[in-house]
Parts: sequence; C-alpha cells; structure tokens
Amino acid sequence: MSEPSDESETSVVPQPAPGATRKHTALPKAQTLIEALPWITRHQGKTVVIKFGGNAMVDEELKAAFAQDVVFLRHAGLRPVVVHGGGPQISAQLDKEGLVSEFRAGLRVTTPEAMDVVRMVLAGQVQRELVGLLNRHGPLAVGLTGEDAHTITATKHFPRIEGEFIDIGRVGEITAIDTGAIETLLDDGRIPVVSSIARSADDDHVYNVNADTAAAALAAALGAETLMVLTDVEGLYEDWPHSDEVISRLTASELEKLLPELASGMVPKMEGCLHAVRNGVRTARVIDGRVQHSILLEIFTDEGIGTMVVDDDPRAAAEPATERQKP
Repeated sequence: MSEPSDESETSVVPQPAPGATRKHTALPKAQTLIEALPWITRHQGKTVVIKFGGNAMVDEELKAAFAQDVVFLRHAGLRPVVVHGGGPQISAQLDKEGLVSEFRAGLRVTTPEAMDVVRMVLAGQVQRELVGLLNRHGPLAVGLTGEDAHTITATKHFPRIEGEFIDIGRVGEITAIDTGAIETLLDDGRIPVVSSIARSADDDHVYNVNADTAAAALAAALGAETLMVLTDVEGLYEDWPHSDEVISRLTASELEKLLPELASGMVPKMEGCLHAVRNGVRTARVIDGRVQHSILLEIFTDEGIGTMVVDDDPRAAAEPATERQKP
C-alpha cells in the first residue's frame, strides 16, 4: 500500500470557528459605530435644538424614527430640545370647526377663535403625541409651551406687505426668551418638547409664533451647538427651479444675499438659521425630514445631508465643504 501523497494531506479545508461567519456579516454595523465615534465625542454634553415639522410630523413611520433619533441623541450624551408647530393639524381642526385658514406673508392669520384652536392642537394634541412617542423609550420627555414660566415672550407682529404693515391677529414677534425651565429639565436628563406659543409681557395675550423662529430664538438663548430644522425638501437648492442641486454648506453672509430670492416657505427657516449662527449657535442645518433617521445621518456621519449654515468666522469658512465639519 502506498503512502498518502503530500497533496492529499494538504487538501483538508480548515473549518471556520463557530460564529465567524455571523461576526463577519455584522462587521458593517461595527464600522458604522466607529464612524459615529468622533462625532459623539465632539457633541458630548452639547445642546441641540430640533424643529420638528413637515412630513415627519404626519407620517407614522417618520414620527417613530424621529423619536428614536432624539432618544439616541440623549443616550449619546447630547442635550436635545424639540420645538414643534402643527400647521397641518391646526388647519384640519379649523376646518372641522368651520373656521377659515388664511395665510398672509407666509403666516397664519390668527383670530381669537383660531388662537383657541392653535393652543388646543399644539399643546393638547401634537405635543402630547410627540411626548408619548419619546417616552416609549423611557421617562425622558416633558412637554411645555412657550407660555410656561414665560419661556417665550412676544408682542403682536405686524408683517409688511407691499410697503404697508397689516394686522394678522394673534401672531407674535418674539421679544424675550427665558431658558430657566428648559435648562432645569436638561440638567435633569429630560428632553424638553416645546410648543410654539408665547405670552405677552403683561400676560394679557397669547400669541401664535412661527415654530422655525421660536426654535432659532431658543437655540441662540441656550447657546446651542446646533439648530436643526426638519423640512420637506432636501435642503436649500442652488438654483431652484432650474436645478435640484443642494447647497451643502454656506456662510451667513452668503445666505443673507440669497434670502430675497427664496420661496416664501423657506424664508422663515433660513432666516431662523441666519439668526442662530449670528447669535452664537455654531451650525444651523436644514435637513430632509422625509428621510428616516435624517437627524442621525446629519450629526453622526462624515457626509451629512441637507444644508449647513455657519458664521462668517474665517476658521469656520476654512472647513472643507466636502467634509462638512471634521471633529
């Protein structure tokens, strides 16, 4: 009988260790976490103000994903604050009650009767639902309105149309922010959820305040690291409607030049971003709320999505646009 050849001895294929295949297929998950690590380190302990609106507010899956994102921020060591409006819900309730929805200068004309509906919908419906979604993940979220503890104080706003100031009812222009209640909640590890309603300094009137404006004012007053505005577009377009190319990054001065050319729906959002970065907020971002987990994609990935606005500080302007904001 002949001896076995060397070839036959080396033909045995080594078997993988138990679990090796499973670990290999899970490797992309580990790589994703590693990519997020420098961003988590950078934002640790920082306040992030998020304006919740658009399709993310009415689509059930998007609402659930939004809540997961916000809770993830909290557990990653950030201090999220959510500010919300409720345009679609307010319009639906006004229709039910036979009240007309009218807009002028991009703002809802708010009669005393409409103001009652605004308060009921924002504080009693939208806020309670959002707090409930967040609290599915733990006892974290606490709802309040701008009326509470005089968080947001406003006076009557008279927008200017074709050179004339007009009366659009109980619409407020923010005059002061008191962050005490919000900071107390943040220090206690909670997630404040703020309805965009304000009270006058003399307590005689309650006002409907644009949620984009309220979020920007709160971000500035809190010294937030970032303002994030969820909307129904990918970001600020380079040359809309001739192009759908999104501007990934621009300075405050560049944005200021573009404002007169923007569609009316984008004006309060971009004015809010401009106000935020001009008043100490490091970055302001407009992101597509139609994309699930857009908040996490924007904060914790190298590419980011949407449009980011920075101040005119040369150090900020020197950041490579392709890298968005390297830690």
